[in-house]
Amino acid sequence: MTNVNDKGSIVTEINSKIATITFSHPASNSFPSALLQKLVLEFNQLSSKKDINIIVLQSSGTGAFCSGASFDELLSITDFETGKTFFQGFANVINAMRKCSKIIVGKVQGKAVGGGVGLISACDYAIANKESSVKLSEITIGIGPFVIEPAVSRKIGVSAFSNMTFTPTQWKTASWAFDKGLYDMVCDTQQHLDLEVDVFTKNLSNYNPEALLELKKVLWKNTENWDELLIERASISGKLVLSKFTKNALNQFKK
Repeated sequence: MTNVNDKGSIVTEINSKIATITFSHPASNSFPSALLQKLVLEFNQLSSKKDINIIVLQSSGTGAFCSGASFDELLSITDFETGKTFFQGFANVINAMRKCSKIIVGKVQGKAVGGGVGLISACDYAIANKESSVKLSEITIGIGPFVIEPAVSRKIGVSAFSNMTFTPTQWKTASWAFDKGLYDMVCDTQQHLDLEVDVFTKNLSNYNPEALLELKKVLWKNTENWDELLIERASISGKLVLSKFTKNALNQFKK
């Protein structure tokens, strides 16, 4: 399955019982709204396929894993409804990953910012290389990582989440992310990352799919309210993006 346009692409390859989703965008693998919608559809479609046990989520290239939502779209927001819809993009993806019947393994080859950290947090297991630092920079422009907070805090805890949020210009190393529980393994090289993901997913795909599904339900217990919660969080960001502080900050980025 392939969805491609001039704003990036989503490509899925299926090998045996493993589906690998690769997302790509020329702006550091960022996500315009249309690409986020395609990713939601991809997870929903794969969730219903009985011949697939595992999904690998990765991005293209050797640079950034994901730089979050499209900055160009953020700059264009002029009203609340547009803002809410914009921030709802990652909410929809996180909920699709949460409700997906397959175990999702994140393969993280580079840095992640904002929504990219949210994607990693929504994976059931994440393997990264040592270049995969993370940062939550939203507060620097007067908003905050409200939509992704439930997913990030679920993985690393409220204390580590607040640490990231209140130091928005600091990159947290892959080692730090491993210690906090965001990553389950950190590899020294890209080749090592490729090998570890391949071995791990092949082993996992041969386990009882019914057991894997029940484990996924256990891992995501007490998140049933996220359909409503993440939309409420999108409303907060949709309001803040119209604030005088944020407009001034965004104007500085334009210059």
